[in-house]
Amino acid sequence: MEFILQPLTLLTFFPLVGALVILFMNSEMKTAIRWVALVTSLITFGISLWTLSMFTASNPDLQLEAKYPWIAVAGWNIYYYLAVDGLSILLVLLTAFLTPISLLSTWTAVEDRVKDFMIFFLLLEVGMMGVFLAQDLFLFYIFWEFTLVPMYFLIGLWGGPRRIYAAVKFFLYTMAGSILMLVAILFLGIKTDTFNVPTMLARLPDLYATTITPQTQMWLFIAFAAAFAIKVPMWPLHSWLPDAHVEAPTAGSVILAGVLLKMGTYGFLRFNIALFPDATVQAAPWIALLATIGIIYGAAVSYAQTDVKKLVAYSSVSHLGFVMLGLFALNPQGVAGAILQMINHGLSTGALFLLIGMIYEQTHTREIKVYGGLWKITPIFGTIMLIASLSSMGLPGLNGFVGEFTILLGAFGSKAIGNPWYAGISAIGVIMAAVYILYMFQKVFLGPAGEITHHHELKDLNWRELITVIPLVIFMFWIGLYPAPFFNILAPAVEKLLSALPL
Repeated sequence: MEFILQPLTLLTFFPLVGALVILFMNSEMKTAIRWVALVTSLITFGISLWTLSMFTASNPDLQLEAKYPWIAVAGWNIYYYLAVDGLSILLVLLTAFLTPISLLSTWTAVEDRVKDFMIFFLLLEVGMMGVFLAQDLFLFYIFWEFTLVPMYFLIGLWGGPRRIYAAVKFFLYTMAGSILMLVAILFLGIKTDTFNVPTMLARLPDLYATTITPQTQMWLFIAFAAAFAIKVPMWPLHSWLPDAHVEAPTAGSVILAGVLLKMGTYGFLRFNIALFPDATVQAAPWIALLATIGIIYGAAVSYAQTDVKKLVAYSSVSHLGFVMLGLFALNPQGVAGAILQMINHGLSTGALFLLIGMIYEQTHTREIKVYGGLWKITPIFGTIMLIASLSSMGLPGLNGFVGEFTILLGAFGSKAIGNPWYAGISAIGVIMAAVYILYMFQKVFLGPAGEITHHHELKDLNWRELITVIPLVIFMFWIGLYPAPFFNILAPAVEKLLSALPL
């Protein structure tokens, strides 16, 4: 009983309870199924707030541990080990926050196979929570791979016209990286005689001093980085993302941008930087170079898009470039800014995908050129879209600015990167973001009415849609105007992580 009532076990597996209830419901009871899924995700969000209330921000160590022997084979003990610290708590809260919002957005958008959709979505939440909480590499890998399956079906069954292509591409890319990571996990497990991450961290320094060569450490770093870089996605491994985003249903796009991409950046933070300190310092300038290229490339390609959803998808490549630059600045400003920017991107881009989905439901097109003059017809929709757009491009007073400013501050003064030019060129990406975001907004909302506005009786946002998107707007302003509580949660764990690096 103690195992079940453990807060992190409850947090991870409660969505599974909802999925099992829905499994035994009649598939014709669509509204009831939707309500069960929504209530389940809201209770999970409640459990995440309960977890936060027990979390001590000043403590940099792992907290609320749930640790039980799980698999014992030939003298090996693999543990069911969940714990949370300052590096993961905000991502856990983001996951629990975005899931009910995503489900609410599907209320009228998903009409076919509602039962299957809700089951897959709740299973996806289980996998994402597990990734952020697992402290045993074997368990982490299971959760990491598990997220692939529901997302594959969400894209493949409820996506757009090219959904099968997008789903298979997403699956193959992610799987290819994961295999390399699995080999590295097995190597580390055999060398350290454990898959338990804290124990591994305690044993690795001696092994690096004696048996594991710097070359081997670098190869291990690359194997882990391959899996995480594809998931982020970093340039040049990003090509699966626009396809997946464009074809995914709205809720799938929100959760893909909001949470799944963060699993990649979190992997770098939790495993690459912690487990391979020497290789991390060595690789930092190269990662910073790829991140800077990604920032500029993502922004340039965004501007060239004719499909508004594809524009926002490519903007993620640019935004996540900032996160990677901050992480590998390897100083408190850069890393704390990067973690906050993970949250910011989830809020801003999540809101943009929600809003695009809402207008798509009415017009069934995402082509920028057919819109125009929407502000006059749908002023509430236009206002919220403006706030989300300004947040995404990093306007002072909104959340994106705080994250990007802190990252650039860290990158300018970074010993690990060793060159302020990376930060200087990346700052151009902020200006480019303003160009493509404002271009999109001007084309869709301002100017003369386009053919869509002539041929459709467009409705402004209803109460359900407002309830879906307003919480995101509140957090955009909160983090933009008063980010201190968020940085306070992160700071001790970031300091502890960086103290182990040879800088």
